Amino acid sequence: MPEELYTTAPREWGRWGAGDEVGRANLLTAARVVDAARCIRTGRRFSLALPVNADGSDPALPGRPATEHRMLRDHQSYLTGEAVDARGGGRSTDDWIGLACHGTTHLDALGHAYTGDELWNGHPATSTIGGLRYADAAALARFGIVGRALLADLPRWRGTERVPRGEQITIGEVGAALDAGGVHARPGDTILIRTGTAPQFAADRGPDGSWPEDEPGLTYEPELIAFVRDLDIAGLGTDTLCNEQAHSATVDAEFPLHVLLQRNLGVLFHEALWLEDWADDCAADGVYEAFYVAAPLRIRHASGGPMNPIVIK
Repeated sequence: MPEELYTTAPREWGRWGAGDEVGRANLLTAARVVDAARCIRTGRRFSLALPVNADGSDPALPGRPATEHRMLRDHQSYLTGEAVDARGGGRSTDDWIGLACHGTTHLDALGHAYTGDELWNGHPATSTIGGLRYADAAALARFGIVGRALLADLPRWRGTERVPRGEQITIGEVGAALDAGGVHARPGDTILIRTGTAPQFAADRGPDGSWPEDEPGLTYEPELIAFVRDLDIAGLGTDTLCNEQAHSATVDAEFPLHVLLQRNLGVLFHEALWLEDWADDCAADGVYEAFYVAAPLRIRHASGGPMNPIVIK
């Protein structure tokens, strides 16, 4: 069933030309960016990034190495004589970090998920060998992901602290949460879904230090595909690592939306977001829209780009 679904479900390959690498980022036209800027009324801004190098507890799915940070030069270097003062007496610190491209808040490249031997827009899967030559993170970074973001705050809409682990979220619930916030999706929007998962990352961590994949999230529904296509949604994001229900409740598949939405329709996936501060502010003033800038690192050949996304109200 999943393989058949992946191949028969709607695809929008060729919509922006045979060589396209950024999918629905193309919906973020100059006119829509200008229109989205009208969301800025107070200048209050919120980072939606998780902290990196958080005392060795950065969340990451199994198979992704933990963040590693080390100092290349610090004051100890001067005390030991390993480093010497610059002319005039100046000193400096310097350091290095090793970070999985999907190991913190990030934007998926459209070449990240696929089925069979074809990526987004029909690019050959062989083009990923040794690093993505098409639809990589650098393509999205070069384009610039800027527009209007809407917050669907599911816990507040439900009156709970969080959406339980493993639970399916329906697009009907997302729509109801948006309605409750007084916002309605329009073409080019990015919808960010708060589940309350991110503050519980440390508590959810297993005895072996890993994070569970049984996060809450959307999964395949015909209504979801129709919602994305009818409203021309540019992106979806959540405060979870998977950005969808990892083990689908509706089809026998893992991460089916990565194929059905990202690979087939070019939807941009914004993952592992910190939505708590922005959500608190939205609840306080009743404004659930904001100007959104998602700026992934311009890493050539990468399947994901770590980023520090900002919303401005």
